[in-house]
Amino acid sequence: MTLTRPGRRISALLGGLLLAAATAIVPATASAAPADSAPTNSTPSEAGSILSGNRTQAAAGWLARQLVDGERFEATFDGVTYPDQGLTIDAILAFAAAGVAEQNAAKATTWLARPEILSGYIGDGATNAYAGATAKLLLATEVRGVNPSSFGGVDLPTRLRSLQQPSGRFTDLSPWGDYSNAFSQSLALLALDRSPAGAPAGAVDFLAGARCADGGFPLDFGKPTCTSDADSTAISVQALAATGRPQEAAAGLNWLVGHQLADGGFGTPGAGTSNANSTGLAAQALLSSWRVLPGLTARHFITQRQVPCSGTPATRGAIAYDATGFDPSTATRATAQAVLGLAGTGFAGLSAAGARPDAPNLHCPSPTS
Repeated sequence: MTLTRPGRRISALLGGLLLAAATAIVPATASAAPADSAPTNSTPSEAGSILSGNRTQAAAGWLARQLVDGERFEATFDGVTYPDQGLTIDAILAFAAAGVAEQNAAKATTWLARPEILSGYIGDGATNAYAGATAKLLLATEVRGVNPSSFGGVDLPTRLRSLQQPSGRFTDLSPWGDYSNAFSQSLALLALDRSPAGAPAGAVDFLAGARCADGGFPLDFGKPTCTSDADSTAISVQALAATGRPQEAAAGLNWLVGHQLADGGFGTPGAGTSNANSTGLAAQALLSSWRVLPGLTARHFITQRQVPCSGTPATRGAIAYDATGFDPSTATRATAQAVLGLAGTGFAGLSAAGARPDAPNLHCPSPTS
């Protein structure tokens, strides 16, 4: 079961209302992307140029150009550089959502299959195995259309199923402890739902049963107080909708709508401030579930944080983490998750099929125009 990807029908259903709101734009699709509104800090000439382009594809194009050697992301701690497999997978999913950068996505997939890169992320399967990482990689292989049963010599679906406990929860095997959470569980359901055997009923029941009394979902399971979290709720509702639990998914969506902040974005509960990462996930969940108006409002929050033509050429199209503006230390992760909200495609319906090979730039007027 997959979520329906919003398309041009939204404009037909809401046309006059969306025009009056002046903030609503139909989510882009890989094959036929509608125009987008210009950010508030654009000049009139920039606005006309951006209207002719595509925000989603431009954001994904910027993201592709940040990859090291066009294939991977890295992280540096205390002067030591490490491979960042998780962010690389986020980029692969973003490229699929935008329908671009297929060349980079293919190179990144090949890089992830290298034995040292693979085991360093999902574990060796004997002394350590990580549920969330395995599930996320499994989903990426399915989105990419490569064989998940023999990826870098690992049977990813079998590895993931081995990490399910009698309770239905997917947990880590590690001498350093268990770091599994709502993301691990949700990604496992989304990935296994695409497999021939489907998602295990007990695992679906576990996630559904983790719902807080207010309708949202927590990040960590088994805490004395169940505290709903926007990010966890956004991914949990997608997993539950995909696996046939619409009531629990609807409750989570209602919680999201009720906790959208005044600026249209989403953030950490209690913080009172929005960010592009949380808003990207929430917009994705809302739009792919046909919660159109709050979803489009969240999408507008993201577009207002996209670097316009007045930005430097190297930053145009990127998504800033928050209202403070572009910061290279946060923009890569913010853009990777924001693209999914711009596209409005749920994880369950994500596919790289038909993606363009190139990494588009933001359409901007020439200096002489």
